[in-house]
Amino acid sequence: MPFTFPRCEIVPVPDFQAAFRIDGSERLRWHFGPDYPRPFLFPLIGPSGTTLTRMGHPGDPGHDHHRSIWFAHEKVLGINFWSDLTTARIRQKKWLCYKDGTDEAVMAASLGWYDGHDPKELLDQELVVAVRPGAEGETLVEIQSTFRPMAESLEFGKTNFGFLAVRVAKHIAAHFGGGTLTNSEGATGEPAIFGKPAKWVDYSGPTPKGGTEGITFFDHPSNPTHPTKWHVREDGWMGASACFDEPRTTTKKSPLVLRYLLHAHAGSASADRAGITLKEFAARPRFEVVKATAKHLTWDVRRVESTKDTKDTKM
Repeated sequence: MPFTFPRCEIVPVPDFQAAFRIDGSERLRWHFGPDYPRPFLFPLIGPSGTTLTRMGHPGDPGHDHHRSIWFAHEKVLGINFWSDLTTARIRQKKWLCYKDGTDEAVMAASLGWYDGHDPKELLDQELVVAVRPGAEGETLVEIQSTFRPMAESLEFGKTNFGFLAVRVAKHIAAHFGGGTLTNSEGATGEPAIFGKPAKWVDYSGPTPKGGTEGITFFDHPSNPTHPTKWHVREDGWMGASACFDEPRTTTKKSPLVLRYLLHAHAGSASADRAGITLKEFAARPRFEVVKATAKHLTWDVRRVESTKDTKDTKM
């Protein structure tokens, strides 16, 4: 059979990176090298070709841990995995699957969480990132994390710092640029959105090439705190806070699974568009990483119909 070039692909590149491409153009890049305390995704490209995320705070070097799109948590058994000033580290142990396709490109990887004072791994984060095309150059990034402790259970402490956060580009931040924060409840601005439950939060603003673009950050209905509370700032970042009100425990038997979606879109925030996107996201089955049956593959990633099934299928 003739080879068919996939529309969506993920391509490993030098220096511990992997590029997500649609129609040959890069939309997002994964960074997992040892030079950083934890992996991250940068940049997320908007429809005009301009990045919608940035590395670090525009005015405060104390926030260099804000690396575009990243995973962290402030209180894991009392250990701070949020700051760069601690010895805690998140490392990619191995990539499990790179999967190209007509509709989406998918990466599965295994990340280890380590204290730094003790070489023993505390936690495995099975990460799945899927990138698919939206309308007219828009991009959808689905992110699923399954947290499996090495012990029988592990507690994530009460905090508004964690698990997934997004540092937006300077030009779409409310304070440093011309951006606006909006949520699913119709509120705008940091004071009205911080700490409030919402199905989604959006940061949109002007782009250098003219027009408006932004990122809508969705909380999946299967997440345990949906609609979650949000940590947002006028200086340009937003995070879904699954432990905002109370600690949360993950166990070997019932691991914590969190699903989020980022929509890099044209135009300002739109409640109608976001409602349609959330409905589609809610109906999309979750991912499952399994031993591959095809030749020359070790692992495969597939979607399963039940979003409640958290059976541990990965060895």
